[in-house]
Amino acid sequence: MKKVSDIIKGTKAYYCVDCGKCTSACPLSRFGDYSPDGLVERALLGLPVQPDLRIWSCLTCNRCKEVCTYGVEYPEFIRGIRSVALEEKESGVCAHGELFSLMKLFTFTHEREQKRLNWVSEDLKVSEKGDILYFTGCLPYFDLVFRDLGVNTVEIARSTVKILNKLGIAPVVMNNEVCCGHDLFWNGDVETFKKLAAINIQNIKDTGAKKVIFSCPEGYRTFKLDYPDFFDFDFELVHISEFLSEKIEEGKIELHQIDEKVTYHDSCRLGRHLGVYDAPRRVISEVATDFVEMESNRENSLCCGTSGWTNCDGFSEEIRKERLKECTDAGAKIMVTSCPKCLIHFKCHMSNRKGEYGTEIVPFEVFVARALGLV
Repeated sequence: MKKVSDIIKGTKAYYCVDCGKCTSACPLSRFGDYSPDGLVERALLGLPVQPDLRIWSCLTCNRCKEVCTYGVEYPEFIRGIRSVALEEKESGVCAHGELFSLMKLFTFTHEREQKRLNWVSEDLKVSEKGDILYFTGCLPYFDLVFRDLGVNTVEIARSTVKILNKLGIAPVVMNNEVCCGHDLFWNGDVETFKKLAAINIQNIKDTGAKKVIFSCPEGYRTFKLDYPDFFDFDFELVHISEFLSEKIEEGKIELHQIDEKVTYHDSCRLGRHLGVYDAPRRVISEVATDFVEMESNRENSLCCGTSGWTNCDGFSEEIRKERLKECTDAGAKIMVTSCPKCLIHFKCHMSNRKGEYGTEIVPFEVFVARALGLV
């Protein structure tokens, strides 16, 4: 109970007045029995929260945090409670049979060297040392698992490198890179997360990189907001959309336009967690002559329905269904997303409903690479 009390204090949960604003904004509460303020109230009353399986359903999407006028940090509250639950051998239902949790552990505990750079084809220019490093994240692993959905996540990595090559940059890519630890951190395993973080930070320092570019919002968020709580480093962090937006302003990149109606899906981590809304729209608008917004956008955007590969269920599917309906209602033929997991989850939903949607889901980096004539 002392740990729970510390979590309540650290996340300002004691300011909760049970007004229900968080529940009214929560995507899960629209489709099922989920109440953020209800779980906080249980903790404040001294009742056990960690045995409640609903703590693993929270999307940590930050919509509740956006609307809370009392400063309660509910996603961090949930993360803390999950840590306590994990110590008591309780966990949520991990999608894909714990596969991704095992992969994260494999990347730094197995004696065999990784071969994670097989995606680097001969037409790509990369370096082992240099000022600019591209952190690929788990894209090579996702590609192995979700090919049957028509998801080619390594194409995100290839497109990112092609874009950088077009700008005269041969980025550093690391074969000894490990998972950023995002999912482990948000599912309560802080100690393993810190081990992964320490490896990544040291490996990046060894390359001499001064700037690290991300295509994955989760990796970007983890490095920018979570790593500094435990480690010191001085390299600059930037998302590829921010980097390209800056290059457009400088007149260093010219994109071919298309006439298709295009919309953009704000991922939780890049949007509500990091406040990056304008940069991707700035780049996409250079390409799409007809850019449209969905009904829910920017800080009010609906998410993809699952976080950390945990508790993906029928409610998650309902959230995806509503998001894709917003895309259809907007008349968009292409929905650009900056998050590989959003891409996977939407593609998964659509694969079970062939012909129901006429929208193409395109990764941000692939969209830009197309506009440069690189793919």
